[in-house]
Amino acid sequence: MSLAEQFHSEDLHPIDIVEHIAEHHSWEFDRVGDDQIAMAVEGQWRTYSITLAWSGFDETLRLICTFEMEPPEDRMAEVYEVLNRANDLCWTGAFTYWAEQRLMVYRYGLVMAGGQMANPEQIDRLIAAAVGASERFYPAFQLVAWGDQSPESAMNVAISEAYGRA
Repeated sequence: MSLAEQFHSEDLHPIDIVEHIAEHHSWEFDRVGDDQIAMAVEGQWRTYSITLAWSGFDETLRLICTFEMEPPEDRMAEVYEVLNRANDLCWTGAFTYWAEQRLMVYRYGLVMAGGQMANPEQIDRLIAAAVGASERFYPAFQLVAWGDQSPESAMNVAISEAYGRA
């Protein structure tokens, strides 16, 4: 059964849909409030902390995917450079570094103005895109921060997106 077939009401709150998706995938989650949910999604490189929050004010479903990263201060210029290079390859969402919290962050906002509603497949894909981007660029971020690699060479190991099929 597809995710969409599990939902019969078009008036479901976006965070209710996210909660059902988390249950469907057996992800650990915490319903922080009516408009927010936090979950842990296991990737190949690490477990990612993902928070989705609904803002009725601007009709946006906001996603934040974080992972800890504590690069040495003397490597921060290179970390920001590799982060910018990664963002050049991201068509949805973008990375930023929250220095105070020592977190690498992937952010995306799904605008649903005019009373639009995201379907479960859209939200599932949104989460998958966040984890996919984090998995793709995590090795490059680590190589720059800890492996003394240049941003150029570190990006060569970023897992490229595959097109077509074999």
